[in-house]
Amino acid sequence: MELKKIHTQEAPAAIGPYSQAIRYGQFIYTSGQIPLDPVSGEIVGEDVTAQAHRVLQNLQAVLQAAGSSLQRVVKTTVFLTTMDHFQAVNAVYATYFTGDTLPARSAIAVAELPRKSLVEIECVALAEE
Repeated sequence: MELKKIHTQEAPAAIGPYSQAIRYGQFIYTSGQIPLDPVSGEIVGEDVTAQAHRVLQNLQAVLQAAGSSLQRVVKTTVFLTTMDHFQAVNAVYATYFTGDTLPARSAIAVAELPRKSLVEIECVALAEE
């Protein structure tokens, strides 16, 4: 098996020396998505709710380009600048991840995120069969 770089114009371009995602066999490993508008490259939203929606839309676009979807996600990691945002992000997250088998998840508070974002999410997913 070989590593395959995933790139789409429907999600923000990488702002450093990394790929939007890498596919290896049936597994897709995404880089963390922050709430950047794919066209302007600017942060979307003043509050964590708006930012969480943009993050998950970016994640959807990367997964689609990789041949997957949010329904095929097996693990997410959510980074927050404060755990005070946990409930708001959780409410948004619950509108994107539904069903009986939800992905495993970690939520971590960090000192700071790129571009002063309030939330960042990365995931591991399976490619569509």
